[in-house]
Amino acid sequence: MVAVELSTTGSTTGDLVEGPDRIFVGGLPHYFTDAQIREILECLGPLRGFNLLKDRQTGDSKGYAFCVYQDPSVTDIACAALNGIKIGDKTLAVRRAMQGTIQPKPEQEEVLQQIAQQQIALQQRLMLEPGGIPTKIVCLSQLVTIDNLRNYEEYADIMRQEGGKFGNLVNVVIPRPNPDHGPTPGVGNVFLEYADVDGSSKARLEMNGRIVGGYQVVAVYYPEDKYAQGDYED
Repeated sequence: MVAVELSTTGSTTGDLVEGPDRIFVGGLPHYFTDAQIREILECLGPLRGFNLLKDRQTGDSKGYAFCVYQDPSVTDIACAALNGIKIGDKTLAVRRAMQGTIQPKPEQEEVLQQIAQQQIALQQRLMLEPGGIPTKIVCLSQLVTIDNLRNYEEYADIMRQEGGKFGNLVNVVIPRPNPDHGPTPGVGNVFLEYADVDGSSKARLEMNGRIVGGYQVVAVYYPEDKYAQGDYED
């Protein structure tokens, strides 16, 4: 029996992450935040405890965490469902922290047979939804109005101030309609370019779902290569 030692350095929520049902989650992208990791884990049920291990000096993620589900019966199901999932260039390694303590019960066999479908659905969610593969560019939609475009410079200043709250903001692009050349790609969106993924991740997390002018803002990561080419097509 091999026990994985739990460091006290990290971010913990809920009860202390201890006990035979404690799960080790390795292979996490270092730029993933506590909230993003919890979102993945809680696809399978609410957590009783969570601990993302971080460097004592820098506060950066070490790329692995521990968690405990409120319902112990979820433990082995979660391990089977999440182990091997690819996130960006990483592959999750998910298992009981203390190997060999408990094996899946026979009555769980039918549930475990459905895990392959859960894996596919979860991987598609990670790839296609805003929390998928972070880039340094965040695209905000359902935010720009005609009045904003009429007062472009003032609105651009507002977005620079707002975007700068989350990190080192390099540039703000707000495509405007060109009456001489027909439809302009990206009109109605705001593109925030950050110096690093840490800033863009914080901006996406904080901006997504905000209610502005009666509309819910949608914040997604935007491909850096398309942005660099000035291609703002959705």
